[in-house]
Amino acid sequence: MQKYNLHASWEDILKLELKKDYFKRLISFVDDEYKTSTCYPPKQEIFAAFNACPFDKVKVVIIGQDPYHGFGQANGLCFSVNSGVKHPPSLVNIFKELQQSSEMEYPKQGNLMSWAKQGVLLLNATLTVEEGKAGSHQKKGWEQFTDAVIQVISHNKNDVIFLLWGGYAHKKEKIIDTNKHTVLKTGHPSPLSANRGYWFGNNHFNEANKVLISNKLTPILWDLN
Repeated sequence: MQKYNLHASWEDILKLELKKDYFKRLISFVDDEYKTSTCYPPKQEIFAAFNACPFDKVKVVIIGQDPYHGFGQANGLCFSVNSGVKHPPSLVNIFKELQQSSEMEYPKQGNLMSWAKQGVLLLNATLTVEEGKAGSHQKKGWEQFTDAVIQVISHNKNDVIFLLWGGYAHKKEKIIDTNKHTVLKTGHPSPLSANRGYWFGNNHFNEANKVLISNKLTPILWDLN
């Protein structure tokens, strides 16, 4: 996995998963797709979420579905875009909720790397996508791999906070030990969900920090400015 720059802590905890046939087929598929098509994120950033947030540092997990499929957007962290890129609608609503619940200024840039470095695993269920084709790399093996990641965290760590946004993410609750971990659920930040009243006012950023403080852990500085 060195060519994909997967952090050693994850490579160790996932070593059995990385040897499975489905994962070998997945990596072969990804290799072929990146050779023949324009795909995102850049190949060296496919595992950026893991590299920015080593296994032993994970305190919060946010689960997305698919990388952004437009030019220059995806950077390997769910919901995040590269600095200088226009904020996609879901990210706009994430920042509006953050702004309303925490009285912070609306973030100028949409790169969530600072969250990741503080212990927030920004995990998409599918880690790659072909340009302009949403969901094009779904059901190729990524979901099995990222479910295994969630299960490894659930089994091997304590007191992790899982922020599950929208119906797709809600389904992941069944593979999380809720006796050991905190699960916070709300609607998806997409305009369709948010405009129906399923997103704004969820207060997840504050609630997550309350749990971290109660567990004697350092809260996340969500402010990106």
